[in-house]
This record gives sequence, C-alpha cells and structure tokens, in this order.
Amino acid sequence: MKSATPIESIEAVIHTIRGERVILDADLAELYGVPTKALNQAIKRNAERFPQDFMFLLTQQESTDLRSQIVTANTGGRGGRRTLPYAFTEHGAIMAANVLNSKRAVEMSVYVVRAFVRMRRVLVEHKDLAARLDAVERRMGEHDESIKAIGAGRARAHDAAAQGAPPDRFHEGRSITQAWPGECQRWGKNYGRSN
Repeated sequence: MKSATPIESIEAVIHTIRGERVILDADLAELYGVPTKALNQAIKRNAERFPQDFMFLLTQQESTDLRSQIVTANTGGRGGRRTLPYAFTEHGAIMAANVLNSKRAVEMSVYVVRAFVRMRRVLVEHKDLAARLDAVERRMGEHDESIKAIGAGRARAHDAAAQGAPPDRFHEGRSITQAWPGECQRWGKNYGRSN
C-alpha cells in the first residue's frame, strides 16, 4: 500500500474554520516535531508576530464542532486537552516555523505552504467546474421551457382537431413561426424566417 506524501498528510489536518483554511496547534506541533505546549509557549512569547489573520483561538463551540467532525478522544477525565486550541492560517504556520527556528520546523513549513497552495488550486478548479455546471443547468432549464411550449402547442393542436378544426400542416407552406408565433418570439428564434 502506498503511503501518503507529506503534502497529502498535511492536507488531511487542514480544516476550514471561520472561512479560513487552518491547521490546529496540536497538528502543527506534531508536524514541526515539538510538543503542543512548547509551540504555544513560543507563540505567546512572540505574540506581536501573530496578528488575528495569522492565528486565532477557537471558541468552545468551534472546538466542540471540530472534535465531532474529526472524532478525537474524550477530553473528560485524565489526560486530554484542557485548553481551547489555536488555529493557524498559512501565514501563521510559516511564522510559527520561524519562531521555533528548528531544522524540522523549517523543512516542514515548505510542505505546509505547498499543501495550502495545492488546496487553493483545487478550490479554484472546483469553482470553475461549479460555474460550468450552473451554465449547463441554466441551458437545461431553457430547453425544458421550450419543450413545455412545444407540448402545449401539440396539446392545442390536438384539442383543435378534436373540435373538428383542420390540423396545422407545415409541409403545405406554413413555417413554425406562422404556426406558433408567440412561442417563437418567447424563444428568441427566427425559425423559418430569412434575415
């Protein structure tokens, strides 16, 4: 079985919180090869390097929601986390590596950046795909309206035939615009007209 590349394993610990892609302090500490407590102490000693757009403290609700999503261990009883986790954006993760100034942190920060970049690229590709699907759905909706109009015209012709009126005969010189002028205008087409 093929093992995950460093980028893939980093992508697995990137979460979206408050509309930002972030890595939690425990995951970042593990990547950088330091205890979470040591990472957080280094961050507190260098607080001026970590503005709100680099790092933020999760609320109790965000922490609970995230725990339920990633199925972590119970925090009650012995062991477990007693404080709310910090979330680091891409820039915060790089700054943390600079603050720690360890060889492993510097090496892994390159992979962290690559993981964030790759996730952004995938997101852009998904947005492009979503836009194309929206366009197809709009066209399908327009086709549905056209098909409904054709069905309504056939139903009117059937009703007229049932009442004894002669059926429309396109092969006798009538164009579709002569037979159904209202529908053709609504469709914005000039069927049978030469311009």
